[in-house]
Amino acid sequence: MSTMLFMVIERFKNRDAKAVYRRFLGEGRGLPDGVRYVGSWIEVNFDRCFQLMECEDARALQQWVAYWGDLIEFEICPVLPSKETSALMATLVAKP
Repeated sequence: MSTMLFMVIERFKNRDAKAVYRRFLGEGRGLPDGVRYVGSWIEVNFDRCFQLMECEDARALQQWVAYWGDLIEFEICPVLPSKETSALMATLVAKP
């Protein structure tokens, strides 16, 4: 199985970032085995968090979502690095 990247868009329920950070600071990310945190970015108004996660088995990502589901609503998008997409498109564009 190959490693997949996921862009995770989190919306804090009730716009309550403090509740999310309270758990995060007390318990950590709650990542199950097989899920790797790559990086994250927070909107300046604390409405959303964008996290890049990596895993081989999406079920492990579901386990993580279940852990945070009481505080966060998730949108999860499988993504590929632009370099890989550009290489694929180069082969497709070259074909008549």
